[in-house]
Amino acid sequence: MTNQYDVISKVALVVEDSPTQATHLQAILEQEGIQVICAINGRMGLRMAHQLHPSVIILDIQMPEVNGFEVCKMLKASADVAEIPIILFTRWDASEAVQLGLEYGAIDYIPKDAFADAVLIETLRQMGIVKPEN
Repeated sequence: MTNQYDVISKVALVVEDSPTQATHLQAILEQEGIQVICAINGRMGLRMAHQLHPSVIILDIQMPEVNGFEVCKMLKASADVAEIPIILFTRWDASEAVQLGLEYGAIDYIPKDAFADAVLIETLRQMGIVKPEN
């Protein structure tokens, strides 16, 4: 017997300008049962966040036109989507960048390194977006 929670899928909006990185994130998140929607730049990410109200936004910082810091700041300033948790997932790991990302309202800042995928999944598990391991 299934309950109502078995059919409800969490949705992650991945805002990433690298097709390789976006595909990689989509694969690891879908493996955890998360529906993934990708935006290829910050402007598209802003628009999709307002339209879709995802469970979480996973946001790269270094993108053309509108960078991840600006996207984070704009999302958190909009009452319509301010409650959506944002995880910055990026190669940029300077301490000033981490501090700035958290000041703009991100709940976590994960540098893309050898442990990034595991850290991301564990963060999502702690948020209740990924089911706990049995």
